Amino acid sequence: MKALPNLILIVVLLSILPGSALAEGEAEYTSKGADNCLMCHRAAKWGVMPIFETKHGSLTDPNAPFTNEQCESCHGPSAAHMKAKNKAEVTPMRTFAKGVETADEQNEACLTCHSGHSNIGWMGSAHESADVACVSCHDVHSANDPVLDPLGQQEVCFECHQKLQSDVLKPHGHPLRFGQMSCSGCHNVHDGNNDFLLTEDNVNDTCYTCHAEKRGPYLWEHAPVTDDCTLCHNPHGSIHPASLTRRPPLLCQQCHSAAGHPGVAYTGEEVGDGTADRFLLSRSCMNCHSQVHGSNHPSGSSQIR
Repeated sequence: MKALPNLILIVVLLSILPGSALAEGEAEYTSKGADNCLMCHRAAKWGVMPIFETKHGSLTDPNAPFTNEQCESCHGPSAAHMKAKNKAEVTPMRTFAKGVETADEQNEACLTCHSGHSNIGWMGSAHESADVACVSCHDVHSANDPVLDPLGQQEVCFECHQKLQSDVLKPHGHPLRFGQMSCSGCHNVHDGNNDFLLTEDNVNDTCYTCHAEKRGPYLWEHAPVTDDCTLCHNPHGSIHPASLTRRPPLLCQQCHSAAGHPGVAYTGEEVGDGTADRFLLSRSCMNCHSQVHGSNHPSGSSQIR
């Protein structure tokens, strides 16, 4: 108990040191919170007012920023900015402007609340490692955050993933461009459990959430199917039917090239009369081997119908 007065004295002395006073001044919150901020930022050019139509701007949700330090819950203590004559020179702790703070500094504010559930794998994920800031995708002041809208989400993703945008526009693929699917239907962009930020542990399990009929089990499995669906399919889009990466029989011949089998593409000289071989017409190999995802046919592992 004798040590208690000494401890109190130390705390008091530290609180009156010049360095501590300066640090406290730098971290000072404004006296009226959002009322101060909105004196300037109410103007439409700032795009701030729609935040009151979002969960972030809720005054009734105890977990929302506005029930705590309001604007400064995210932007940090801003008394110095408020008092400055030239406010452009004395900015808030976080402006969330590109190039002003690092992505980690900006994300720190978001992760104060959004660090659990589906965001638990953010640290070390592909996006986090690439210094992607939350505000690069999310517009927290908007009443309708585009990245949360299935119709607008892909446009946000395509700002970086431009190669995938060209795939989506190809004639065969998932209906992303029609708004019937969204990128987050397959990808968990906040997690890092796998290479492609998939919602499931691997490619096949992600595909099976919709294509359950391809899961099996079958008496006769097709090795590429059980290994990785993307060995044959491009999930983002293709110029070939069924989103295949190559046109059959060329796709099949990447693995099945046994000489003498009709699956080997014959040249005009080998056919004799210069016409196409009958086994290469229409669906090619799948004229006979229609059950390429697996078969229960008694003939065995040939995956025939």
